[in-house]
Amino acid sequence: MNCTLAHLQDIFERGTADKGLIRLYGKPAVSSQKERYRLLLDEAEQRLTGNLFFIASAPGRTELGGNHTDHNNGRVLASAVDLDSIGVVSQTENFNITVYSADYPDQIVVELEQLSPDRQEHGSPQSLIRGIAAAREESGRGIGGFSCVVHSTCKPGTGLSSSASFAVLIAGIMATLFDDGPPDPVQLARDSQFTENNFFGKPCGLMDQLSSSAGYTLGIDFNDPEKPEITKISTRFDDAGYRLVIIDTGGSHINLTAGYAAVPEEIARATKVMGKDKARGISLDTILENITAIREAAGDRAVLCLLHFISEDERAAGQTTALLNNDHAEFIKLVKQSGDSSCQLLQNCNSSVNTREQGILLARAVTAQFFPEAVCRVHGGGFAETVQAYVPNELFNDYQLLMEQVFGAGSVIPIVTGRPGFCICAENGWVLPAD
Repeated sequence: MNCTLAHLQDIFERGTADKGLIRLYGKPAVSSQKERYRLLLDEAEQRLTGNLFFIASAPGRTELGGNHTDHNNGRVLASAVDLDSIGVVSQTENFNITVYSADYPDQIVVELEQLSPDRQEHGSPQSLIRGIAAAREESGRGIGGFSCVVHSTCKPGTGLSSSASFAVLIAGIMATLFDDGPPDPVQLARDSQFTENNFFGKPCGLMDQLSSSAGYTLGIDFNDPEKPEITKISTRFDDAGYRLVIIDTGGSHINLTAGYAAVPEEIARATKVMGKDKARGISLDTILENITAIREAAGDRAVLCLLHFISEDERAAGQTTALLNNDHAEFIKLVKQSGDSSCQLLQNCNSSVNTREQGILLARAVTAQFFPEAVCRVHGGGFAETVQAYVPNELFNDYQLLMEQVFGAGSVIPIVTGRPGFCICAENGWVLPAD
């Protein structure tokens, strides 16, 4: 790459970047996004040195179906969204990675000579940077220093997988700088999952990272985790008469990791009784044949989680088929079933750690009571924080008004799905993955 900051600034000023911005964020957002990038390039001019620059973007994701199924080789439906992490990048000659972000008061510096996990860094951007470098070094791929200025609209606590967005951003930057050919989305996802599991301290599956790295709307089958089967889907929910929103209920995500981890742990205890490592492929008949032993070994909640997995795995496949057939009525029906199953069987719609916060249950109840035409379900890992709602277009303004009365101004976050995954903007403008 051979691109100066002045050239990047000119690309945005002359409108060369507009077509890519429309694909990433939608036409109504072009003006605000151009201003966002302009400000980031101005900051890069103040903070970064060198003559070779590029811009990178990695989206957040929304889970549309398959709640807690990916970690048991199940099927999921997920989509990249128009909220993302972006960075202006300059390669350096030292062996450090330096990140400047308004979200952190001090610059983030990671020395690449030390690439072992550090428990004191759990949950930090430093852990994600260090982990990506470690994943690459472990597999014999090149690593090296760079500096970047980062801005994110994919914020922690929104359930849009901000950690995966940032990890994929760093993984994609390193692949762009040190690999031959374009970054491989599956490899970016694997590096990012490795990082979140072993450095960040989040026991997640691969869905979040793959959704961010590959982008678009994807039906993903993890029956063979080493070679996930991916079905790309082209759909727009506004074409079906719905607005898709995330609602931040204001619940704290502190101390929720144990709740996330308990789901695969309890399912694992249940599947062990039946001589299986994962829940994929276990039938209801097999569960009934072993239910006494499962209850004794793993408890009743493990049985319920297992029952959720079996039905949710089938539902995710059904949702994928419905979208491929443009059968939005069937899709919405399955979304409602998914929300009910997560609440009643998986039981990740509230946390026992803080019983005063019941935001997910409250959002579901308010939606059902006042807007029965809308559908509301837990979003992502659950236990607190966010819900996802499909709201008929004609009801959206009233729905937003009521939900923000309950959960506060700005709590309703409209999202646009189906944007490309990790991508860069360099000397010839945006380089986007093929649709």
